Amino acid sequence: MPRPSRNVDASLLAAGRELYPTTGAAGLTVRKVAERAKANAAMFHYHFGTKDAFVRTLLQELYEPMFAELQTATATQPDPVAGLRSALRVIARFARDHRVLLRRLVADAARNEGPAVDFVRANFPRHAGLVAGLILAGQQSGRLRNVPITQAVAFVAGAVAAPILVGSAIVEAGLAPPALAQTFEADVLADPALDERIELALAGLATGARP
Repeated sequence: MPRPSRNVDASLLAAGRELYPTTGAAGLTVRKVAERAKANAAMFHYHFGTKDAFVRTLLQELYEPMFAELQTATATQPDPVAGLRSALRVIARFARDHRVLLRRLVADAARNEGPAVDFVRANFPRHAGLVAGLILAGQQSGRLRNVPITQAVAFVAGAVAAPILVGSAIVEAGLAPPALAQTFEADVLADPALDERIELALAGLATGARP
């Protein structure tokens, strides 16, 4: 049976990506998505079946290009520390560019929304495992300090991703001091700021850093 449209599924997914940060999984209805995409509910069900299946597809299609870029960026580096630097750059920019959606995803998972929980369980180990493997390889090479891997991953996540997700939420809610809010984009979210925090994190993990 031919597809009624080659583009309507892409339009529905684009509409879902626009709506999800505001609605979350619970508030994302078939009607809202169809109206935003200028499609009808029958087309939604034809392409995705259920709303939960739609949300899973939406999240996965957002994640897969990032993970592919992550694999490519790290595979071309000459050593694990360079690979770790490249991995953190890819993850940081992805988190920055999709920070509102990712905050909603975390909130949905904390509320035990099925699609969000399924997505986190299936995908968090993929990029976290890649980062952990690079840190372990760096430790084995003698260039990174031999600290517990969970501690090391938590450290780089706190240094690189937390300011993006938590800091931006505080600023966007109007809770940050005005002086901090005015410079947040340049000092925390811009590419040079991301790269500087990555270098600080790598320096903190490096052999010879404070014991």
